[in-house]
Amino acid sequence: MKEIWDQWDDEIKQLFYYHYGDLPYLLYIKMDEHLFRAVAQYWNLVYSYSTFKKVDLVPTVEEYTTLLRCSKIHVDKAYSKVVNVLTFL
Repeated sequence: MKEIWDQWDDEIKQLFYYHYGDLPYLLYIKMDEHLFRAVAQYWNLVYSYSTFKKVDLVPTVEEYTTLLRCSKIHVDKAYSKVVNVLTFL
């Protein structure tokens, strides 16, 4: 995906940003693979939280930022941009 992104010119990248927000920032985030695998073992896909025995934990934005080693600037941008969502009538 990085190779495809790098081949696009600025006009195509801006169009992508318009439709999908700051999603491309995720391409350049360095993540601790071992930490991610450990956390993934306890992740509940249906409810989007981690389960440890009978305790359910929902990560905060700060915890996601630490896990993904993402700057606070990108996190704020991701939550402030409206993404085009399909509506079903």
